[in-house]
Amino acid sequence: QVQVVESGGGLVQPGGSLRLSCVASGSIRSINGMGWYRQVPGKQRELVARITSGGSANYADSVKGRFTISRDNAKNTVYLQMNSLKPEDTAVYCCNAEVSMRGSYTYQNYWGQGTRVTVSS
Repeated sequence: QVQVVESGGGLVQPGGSLRLSCVASGSIRSINGMGWYRQVPGKQRELVARITSGGSANYADSVKGRFTISRDNAKNTVYLQMNSLKPEDTAVYCCNAEVSMRGSYTYQNYWGQGTRVTVSS
């Protein structure tokens, strides 16, 4: 089995910063892409940022220049550094990992439960 667990959410004032972390654990052979998505009630889940195992990243236009995604392959961990936060960044942030389990060469998507980020004064 594979578990994906996020941490680092919380309440922050506009203009502030937060760093989210996500760790994948379990019977893992390899992880391909890892990414952060966010969801607001009544809206579709949207991609925030995604990074390949080689370190290539892509971002939603709304967060370019403010958010930075990075990963530590040795620790099966992905980070999201969020700076200059705005009230519209308020959402539940979920981590996704494309994982190939031991004994398999196929990849499946695994999701964490999410961590809440609230940007408010």
